[in-house]
Amino acid sequence: MSGIVWRADEAAIEASNIQDFIRTLGAADYDDLLVRAAGDPDWFWDQTVRYMGFVFERPYDRVRDISDGAPWAKWCLGGTTNATLSLLDKHRDTPTYDKDAIRFEAEDGAVRTWSYRELDHQTCRLAAALDELGLGPGDKVGIYMPMLPEVTAAFFATARIGAIAVPLFSGFGAEAIATRLNDAGASAVITVDQTWRRGRAIPMKPVMDQALEDVPTVRHQIVLRSSEGAPAWQDGRDHDWADIVAGKPDFVPAAIVDAEHPLLLVYTSGTTGKPKGTLLSHVGFVVKIGFDLLVCMDLKADDRMMWISDFGWVVGPMITTVCTLAGATMVLVEGTPDYPEPDRMWRLCEQHRVSFLGVAPTTIRGLMRAGTDAIEKWDLSHMHVVASTGEPWTDEAWNWCFEHVCGRRAPLFNWTGGTEIGGGILVSTFVHPLKPCSFGGSVPGMEADILDEAGQPVAAGEVGELVLRAPSIGLTRGLWQDRERYLETYWATYPNIWRHGDWASRDEDGLWFVHGRSDDTLKIGGKRTGPAEIEGLVMASGLITEAAAIGLPDPRAGQSVMCVCIPAPGVAGDEATANLVRDAVAAGLGHAFRPREVIFVPDLPKTRNMKIMRRVVRAAVLGQDPGDLTALVNPEAVNDVARAAGRQR
Repeated sequence: MSGIVWRADEAAIEASNIQDFIRTLGAADYDDLLVRAAGDPDWFWDQTVRYMGFVFERPYDRVRDISDGAPWAKWCLGGTTNATLSLLDKHRDTPTYDKDAIRFEAEDGAVRTWSYRELDHQTCRLAAALDELGLGPGDKVGIYMPMLPEVTAAFFATARIGAIAVPLFSGFGAEAIATRLNDAGASAVITVDQTWRRGRAIPMKPVMDQALEDVPTVRHQIVLRSSEGAPAWQDGRDHDWADIVAGKPDFVPAAIVDAEHPLLLVYTSGTTGKPKGTLLSHVGFVVKIGFDLLVCMDLKADDRMMWISDFGWVVGPMITTVCTLAGATMVLVEGTPDYPEPDRMWRLCEQHRVSFLGVAPTTIRGLMRAGTDAIEKWDLSHMHVVASTGEPWTDEAWNWCFEHVCGRRAPLFNWTGGTEIGGGILVSTFVHPLKPCSFGGSVPGMEADILDEAGQPVAAGEVGELVLRAPSIGLTRGLWQDRERYLETYWATYPNIWRHGDWASRDEDGLWFVHGRSDDTLKIGGKRTGPAEIEGLVMASGLITEAAAIGLPDPRAGQSVMCVCIPAPGVAGDEATANLVRDAVAAGLGHAFRPREVIFVPDLPKTRNMKIMRRVVRAAVLGQDPGDLTALVNPEAVNDVARAAGRQR
């Protein structure tokens, strides 16, 4: 194999969770496991549920039912449970109960810790309060909070009473909140008076108050007070968290629900004005996300995981779920990775002894701007795994992370999937070697493949559509109140096959690569490529820190390439730099892909989990309706792009 930069030694492989799983299931190796899982999915998922230690009140009679077709698969039929039985109850009367479940650092540096005992008690007290308010199974509860310890209690308390949690991005405005709460038919919301971001107090209850003016179904708002001010209050609807949990018991039994009962209703941004509501079940989300992180990526009970994100995206519920399932410690952080100091991320890793770090490629590219001095003064030698998801890497950013964060010792594991998957499709593990930007292969049980336009598997080195040949236990149970959109979006391209919407390829050594969204495809004079490939060449020039490649209408070639770029520190955003960018792309892909236009901006539109929104960039350039913008953390960047494009054009 050429290009390998990391391979686990035999001792590390033998000690890994994935190798233990392979042995437990009696498979010869990872590839044999994939074959056996595809040949007998019922056997595989039954063994996986058991291996994960998922707790049922009543065992299931059948593993799955696909009689209504693959899009509507049902799981663990006849089984009853509650996710919190596997996340909290199983730790009682064990040594885990008194270890740290949560370490939290506020933006001002203040640190709080909760043990598993404290998290359990906080959850049960709030669950008792919610029950007293008349909330219960099937009610939808919006959670509009930053990553405080209390957000975990809010999520688990909602689950414990059988209600359905509706995560809301803590940067949403009132309109975005109201849209989701109305679509969900929410009965209650849980929020906080304010949070802090980059040195500024960010009000949250006032935003929720404004949203609730247009949400008649919400009867109750629970408010965590974190400041000394007195927020506006609506008697009968608003409840102080501290007041309603006072005197409540430290233990309340979990509401027992069907294994398929919805745990989460998570909204993802759509390309039109309406976001998509994905439904993740008690058994499906816990088992799938647990299998990916614990088994495949080796999260262990003695790990401390930090993955700076927001509860409004699926990464937030993921962190709280996998850490408590494993009996590990989650490190929650208020604010951003680079404030108040550019090296905050690395200081947090050292001081909280983070051993399992989650990152997004865009985050790493942003932190690279501070140079290596910002990271090298901190001790990261205790790092066990660095995991990444969210978007494709560039070689430059991947190698920088592997060199400076992993120390070329810890693996940099790639993981891709999404909210609709309830976890990952492709993953890296200790039994696979690493090449820059690679994945080891399909997550067992997912039956991932790469198909051409005719639905045939592509050869090694060829790019095609990433698909699933079978439903998995974690898959969304449709889209909330939108059956036809679900079928059209994921199941209509290939019969009974899930099309994920990503370009992927496999190399001659069997390692996988993802090349960006297939709906972002650029077709130039009949030749096709993904924007991530162009962006990688642009940033490899060393002149640009971030870039978005988009296609513009072209009467001759069908499309031409435009690159919207953030110059590196000290690099002028001028025509000379633009020509060097054009040359870099032409040298890598050929003259046909040489960008017709290159413009420079101070920032690019991004979601809170740092995905660059290419469709928004393209709409801003062309003066079109950009669709749903509620997921953006920096909406002002849209105007920056529009102004730069106007000057250019």
